[in-house]
Amino acid sequence: MIPSLLKIRYREGHRTVALPVEPGGDAGLPERFRGRPVLDPARCPDGCRACAEACPTGAIAIEGGATLDLGRCVFCQDCVEGCPEGAISYTREHRMAARSRADLVLPDSFRLAGALDKRMRRMFGRSLRLRHVSAGDCSACAAELQALGNVVFDLARFGVQFVASPRHADGLVITGPVTDNMKSALQATYEAVPEPRIVIAVGACAISGGPFRGSPSVHDGAEGVVPVDLFVPGCPPHPLTLLDGILRLLGRIEEKKR
Repeated sequence: MIPSLLKIRYREGHRTVALPVEPGGDAGLPERFRGRPVLDPARCPDGCRACAEACPTGAIAIEGGATLDLGRCVFCQDCVEGCPEGAISYTREHRMAARSRADLVLPDSFRLAGALDKRMRRMFGRSLRLRHVSAGDCSACAAELQALGNVVFDLARFGVQFVASPRHADGLVITGPVTDNMKSALQATYEAVPEPRIVIAVGACAISGGPFRGSPSVHDGAEGVVPVDLFVPGCPPHPLTLLDGILRLLGRIEEKKR
């Protein structure tokens, strides 16, 4: 039995994906993967609102020039199907995380996440412990966070691990739109994390409320409850999107460390 298992493992080869992904590479992303969308306002005829009307989360705005808010986008592709001019398309680009909420707006304001300041990088750059808070999520984002620990993505090789107690953590990872019954729990968990601390909002719900935005039962994401240092869009975001954002936050992408 053991020799058979060893043969199978040998045939599988090296499964852990190398990061950062080489330019032009997609790290084995599935064929149906939808990455960062591309919006070409020049192709939008005057008065056309087809894409905005098709969007279920209000991610597309037309007034003053067409824009697409990645923080609200659930990557459903209704805008692509509804646009008669083909002004919107989805790429295979997994890099989408940003430091500022405003940096998630396409096409003009979008900017990838920059690194923490030198003091914070010195503290967390090689060892970061995170506590996950499910603030009313559907478990999709939580499943992708769990996938970060498997052999393919192997988050621990970068010194980043999830812990059970906020008192053992350096920061929080928040998923879900922050439902009313989770607001006080989130605040208490945030206060329990020793300073200095970081907060990562994962998924459209944690960034903007997602499809639940405007409901009296949710708080439209984490930023209105606790300060957020990194926004990772998606519904849910792919593990590579999560990894890329975390490593950029820690300054590991710029330093080209693997």
